Amino acid sequence: MTEWIHIEHANEHNLKDVSVKIPKRKLTVITGVSGSGKSTLAHDILFNESQRQYLEAMGMQGIEKPKVEHISGASPAISLKQQETSSNPRSTVGTKTAMYTSLRMIYEKLGIRSCPNCEKKVNPVQAIEETEHIDGDFIVFQRCPHCEHRYKKFTRSHFSYNTIEGACQKCKGIGNVIQINENTLFNMELSIENGAIALWTGRYLEYQIENIKNTMNYYDVPLEENTPLKKFNELQYALLCYGTSSKEIRNNTNKKEPKTVGDGKFEGVMTNLWRKYQEKSGDMGKESIFFFSDTCPDCNGTKLNGQSRSVKVMDRSITEIAALDLEQLLEWISDCRLNFTKEDINAVDVYIRDIETKLKRIKRLGLGYLTLERGTNTLSGGESQRIRLSAILDSDLTDVVYIVDEPTASLHAKDTEGIIDIMKKLRDKGNTVIVIEHNTDVMREADFLIEIGPKAGRFGGELVGTGTLEDLKNNEKSLIKDYISKKNQPKQDIREPGKTPIHIQNATRHNLASVSVAVPAESLVSVTGVSGSGKSSLIFDVVGEERSNVSGLDQFDEIITINQTSITKMKRSNVATYTNAFTDIRNVFAKLEESRAQGLTSKHFSFNTNGGRCETCEGLGYVMSNMLFFNDMEVVCPTCKGKRFKENILNITYNDFNINDCLECTVEEASDIFKNESKIYKVLKLLTEIGLGYLKLGQSLTTLSGGEGQRLKLSTSLLKKNKQKSLFLLDEPSTGLHPYDIQYLLELFNRLIDKGNSIIMVEHNLHMINKSDWIIDLGPEGGVKGGNIIAEGTPNDIKANLSSVTGQYL
Repeated sequence: MTEWIHIEHANEHNLKDVSVKIPKRKLTVITGVSGSGKSTLAHDILFNESQRQYLEAMGMQGIEKPKVEHISGASPAISLKQQETSSNPRSTVGTKTAMYTSLRMIYEKLGIRSCPNCEKKVNPVQAIEETEHIDGDFIVFQRCPHCEHRYKKFTRSHFSYNTIEGACQKCKGIGNVIQINENTLFNMELSIENGAIALWTGRYLEYQIENIKNTMNYYDVPLEENTPLKKFNELQYALLCYGTSSKEIRNNTNKKEPKTVGDGKFEGVMTNLWRKYQEKSGDMGKESIFFFSDTCPDCNGTKLNGQSRSVKVMDRSITEIAALDLEQLLEWISDCRLNFTKEDINAVDVYIRDIETKLKRIKRLGLGYLTLERGTNTLSGGESQRIRLSAILDSDLTDVVYIVDEPTASLHAKDTEGIIDIMKKLRDKGNTVIVIEHNTDVMREADFLIEIGPKAGRFGGELVGTGTLEDLKNNEKSLIKDYISKKNQPKQDIREPGKTPIHIQNATRHNLASVSVAVPAESLVSVTGVSGSGKSSLIFDVVGEERSNVSGLDQFDEIITINQTSITKMKRSNVATYTNAFTDIRNVFAKLEESRAQGLTSKHFSFNTNGGRCETCEGLGYVMSNMLFFNDMEVVCPTCKGKRFKENILNITYNDFNINDCLECTVEEASDIFKNESKIYKVLKLLTEIGLGYLKLGQSLTTLSGGEGQRLKLSTSLLKKNKQKSLFLLDEPSTGLHPYDIQYLLELFNRLIDKGNSIIMVEHNLHMINKSDWIIDLGPEGGVKGGNIIAEGTPNDIKANLSSVTGQYL
């Protein structure tokens, strides 16, 4: 049996003829600075070639081979990336893990409900079941043991918010209802002529003023000039909001609706807005400010209808159980085992064991603070990935290659041990586990290390070294060796804080336990604690959004929140377009003598519009190939061969680079090309300083990690900045960064603070925390066991505080 995976002569992206062997059935860590080529080696070479070999063995031909001469010893591979979070509002932790399905089965089998006739409590185990064949379906009925009344049995469908039987009718099982924000849409102090309706401006306002006057005249409630909305009578306001076809008007007058607009027919401002919302499926663009999401008044956000919520197991409804954090859920499951009869246990034992097993694994991964009802679209990339990791442990597959992308991202040092344990268990089942990681604790536990580098982009892509920890420590070219041995810990240099601190008083958002704290200004402040301890609630919800319990914010001209949510889901958006550098690059090409001679404008150098782009791939450089049961695959465009543009456009060059060459360059490489174009160079220089010099200009934003996306957002904020004093709220800016790269980010933060700005960051990275001026440590644990400040002070204060979990690891 082959004991090694051999990769020979890999040249994809920036890899420079890399040949390396990876031990099978071992835990291997691939490390290196951001942009060195780690992901290219693991995902683009090993995973893609393993998938290609597997699919071709099944008879699927024509799949493009990565730029690698040969790979031997490969096995079927599973890739766990961080970007794969669901945007489906119906997807929850419970549905993703199938624990909610098992919970629904427990409620079907043992849920106690009231008899519709005598209203006495009925245990389904005691009820007599009868089955009837009605209209082609078999319907199960139950007879009440108290009064013999017969009624339909509740099945698992009645406890699902994704079915007609279970979902709340008002919100259709979403838990929220969309409403129009009348405070944003209307200014009650103004008249229509003076801008009372935010939607009506310019000529459209003039047109609508005439219409609404006709309407008011028809209904005998004429509108006087410059009447503020607050002085409208009930009929006038109803006509304005809901229009002449509405039930509100039919209930207020006996007059027939006018037939034409000229006669007084009027749609109504809010009715018109709702119609557009439906037509655009909620994608309202700039008009989205007129809507807000509110908890459904019928189900109070629980998603289920009243009947389904009335069913109880151990005196609690399924919605109450879904709202427990996973640690509390485990306690409830244990109580069920203690209190159920033997007959009850026999009915649901398989479902209880399923929930127990999954809960223990997820808890071990540091996610015990989550709830079953938590939407997967609200999870970070790291949280989503760890849930997938826990699911994989249910599999009995062996000899599989698992490629895991930074599993410790967004994880407190305390919880890293659980991740390491999970990966070792996967390995011990006979699988090959390959981890892309910057975390030195994971490296210390690995069987084998591969370092790619030495730097990023064109300065990377080489095999720096392989072997054990000791092998890398003795490798002169290794950048990670000093961090593994902890020789390169950053020195602490605490600056004086600003005169006016930010005061937070009695914050109670989510699990915060009436938190009061003073946050120094003009400082680098880290908010730390285990996952779910309340960090994000305190900084992003209380300081960033609510602000009502916060003083000291008036010293800032602006508050800039930069989190880890995806910048965009559009594959056409890339680094160059997002920073607006591409607009200036296109202008440079359009001004060239050869372009002017051909009558070309900047539009011809855009891959988003007709003119100069390749129309086969519409400027993307690839076309999608349907893989039937597998995800669709990107295939290089057969017309332009991946170069995005028509041949005449590609023949025009600036400093020997055509427009597609520029998109294929890294930010750092492009800085050399455009060093004489001050506007472009300024953008590229900042991106390099912020640690993103390795990104390609044409790299799709959908491929960026949460940390990369956040630093890109930060760069655009800095480019727009003038002399304003700002408060930056950052969500783990170190995510995806090698310890070597963190120094550049810290230098940028120091420059911002030296100019009078303030930075508060939620952070787990010990290098970043150790370099902060001030630390606020929340805990002691996550969920209901968190939400308290357990320590605050300088890094040295935190290290000396025995109550601080973070201090123990610092």
